[in-house]
Amino acid sequence: MALTTVACPDCDLLQQVPSLGPGTRANCARCGHLLARHPAGPNSLPLALTLAAAILFVLANVLPLMDLSVVGRTSSTTIAGGAWVMWNEGEPITGVIVAFCAVLAPGGYLLFMLTLLLAARRRPPPQWVGEMLRWANEFQLWSMLEVMMLGILVALVKIAELATVIPGIGMFAVFALMLLIPAIMVTFDSRDLWRRVVWADGEIPPPIEADAPAGAAR
Repeated sequence: MALTTVACPDCDLLQQVPSLGPGTRANCARCGHLLARHPAGPNSLPLALTLAAAILFVLANVLPLMDLSVVGRTSSTTIAGGAWVMWNEGEPITGVIVAFCAVLAPGGYLLFMLTLLLAARRRPPPQWVGEMLRWANEFQLWSMLEVMMLGILVALVKIAELATVIPGIGMFAVFALMLLIPAIMVTFDSRDLWRRVVWADGEIPPPIEADAPAGAAR
């Protein structure tokens, strides 16, 4: 049985994870932390989800989130437009945070994931894939579309009595992105890609052979 030695991110226990079948996962034998999973479904599913998310991301940033109508006057804005208004209204820090967490971070994550998934189709993947995997994870941590949408919903509740609010296509695109980005994370098998990354000496990391795994797989 081919095994891979890993350290648990929570308790640092060094253990071996076996080759996983579709739809299975391996947990730490000491603390139960998830060590690895093998997503069920076709290998092309993450790429299809990422392409769909990239299209929706463009729509969410080009089309207005909502239309506000007050006393016959109508106004609309996009995510980036809202951040720009905050900057001009004397809230530069808030504007920068919104722009980074709602535009730059999710956009960077989708860009890195598209590059990774296209590069993963090569056998073996290029060496720079490992560095891009790290950057994709960092951008994903800062992508906070759900926090932004929660703030928008709270604001809508407060202004509903003062203005007529009409949701725009951009808002529906953001809601769809909130579902697609977690779906990409669930269906993408980063462990498999790490195993196929070429080392600096040009060799592919060999699997570790052992009699029985230390980690628990299910």
